[in-house]
Amino acid sequence: MTHNLIVRGFDNQVHEKLGEIANQRGVSINSIVKDAVDVWLKKQQSEVPRKHHLVIYSDDESMIRLLKSMDKLAIEGNLFKCFCGPPDSPTTELLSKLKWYDGTVEPYAYSTEGKQLKRQLQSQVQSQTQKNILRYCGRVMENIAKNADNRQVCCMDFLINDVGRASLKQALIIERVYNNDRIAGLMYCTYKTDKLLNSEIKDLIELFELHDQVFIVKEDEVYKLHITKENVHKLFLN
Repeated sequence: MTHNLIVRGFDNQVHEKLGEIANQRGVSINSIVKDAVDVWLKKQQSEVPRKHHLVIYSDDESMIRLLKSMDKLAIEGNLFKCFCGPPDSPTTELLSKLKWYDGTVEPYAYSTEGKQLKRQLQSQVQSQTQKNILRYCGRVMENIAKNADNRQVCCMDFLINDVGRASLKQALIIERVYNNDRIAGLMYCTYKTDKLLNSEIKDLIELFELHDQVFIVKEDEVYKLHITKENVHKLFLN
């Protein structure tokens, strides 16, 4: 369905130049304006921030303090506040009270209510299990994107921590998939240290590299972690 667009501020000189170019190219002025608008829209869409950050924390109390601060900043930034994760955790209960949208799809695969789905996942071969978990996480992201209604999100992902507890390698697969189709705004993947500290170094490094920035939460403080690949000789330099 087409719509008429009135463009104000075009003087005679600009209109004449457009007419000359249109005649030279054998097109209408309308098509030139439409192409210009299409180019502008594509540029704006490409410039929309689609950040994917990693947040590591050791205890719920530290995360709760962070969430209370983030709630105020998300409101100031007019972001769509949302989360996904277990329904019975202190962090998700707080976000519900703060009126963040719960994008979790029921039944939750890792909760008490979702035992049936969890048993179903565990009873199948590994490749099929990965497909089911990917499908479930994809449904959660689709649900969040749909309800965001084109607003930029501020999303706290606690679901990925439960995936990582079961299998960090599976969590890495999901992280890679998300990087190929990010939601507009800020996505924060949260992991507790109790699982990560027992993981292989190569998996940890990949987890860091799959995110734009890495943050560590300690009580009221947030630390930014910088990961760079270095040569061995750097170990001997001051």
